[in-house]
Amino acid sequence: MAGTHAGRTRRPSPWPWLVPVAALLAGALFASSVRAADGHDLRTDYARLPDLIREQTRVNEQRQAAVDELQSEVDAATAALGPGDSETQALEQQAGEVAMAAGRIPVEGPAVKVSLQDAKLVGGEVPAGQDPDDYVIHQQDVQAVVNALWAGGAEAMMIQDQRVVSTSAVRCVGNTLILQGRVYSPPYVITAIGDTGQLMATLDADPQVAILQQWSVAVGLGYQVEVLDTTVLPAFVGSITPQHATVPPT
Repeated sequence: MAGTHAGRTRRPSPWPWLVPVAALLAGALFASSVRAADGHDLRTDYARLPDLIREQTRVNEQRQAAVDELQSEVDAATAALGPGDSETQALEQQAGEVAMAAGRIPVEGPAVKVSLQDAKLVGGEVPAGQDPDDYVIHQQDVQAVVNALWAGGAEAMMIQDQRVVSTSAVRCVGNTLILQGRVYSPPYVITAIGDTGQLMATLDADPQVAILQQWSVAVGLGYQVEVLDTTVLPAFVGSITPQHATVPPT
């Protein structure tokens, strides 16, 4: 009858030809991956970087303990050279004069302590439409506080549990801070010994610190300042000998 079908039309299945094609494509992708990786894992090590740093921190602490022991032996041997020798006394006097600047002796006195912390988010979620970077403490925030305290006449300074010296450098990797081979998570604590009134005034007047204070109000970043009657900053125990140097062009 016109306009009607004699029965259901049976369409052929596509699988008989799709399966070989899919197999060929899979083989080609596998071969391409092997060539691109050159026999190595295609994944990068960026995700493992904090773990690698923490492992190196553990190694550094073990080596530092060995250095401390050797330094004690050196100090004992130096003291036994002959305290009455005029040349030795002159060298010891020169060493004492630069020890403070080099961070080689403990320092005690009134201090200002600044604590920096990431913002506490409700439910741990950044508000919709906001930049997550605005809610964490960054390298430049720590540096702003450190620079302001030095400008305020700080005699000695410590970040976390380490004395800050001329070769100290603050670096951030992800949401962690690296200082002299050790890794730290917030809160970041900076302690400076000096004239506390002058240190506080310099913090309040510094434009970079002012921006940090504004963000602390706007998004809840932790910025807390405390005056300490007295505190002791330990001596720096690492190497102060430069490992690399560049001669400026004349």
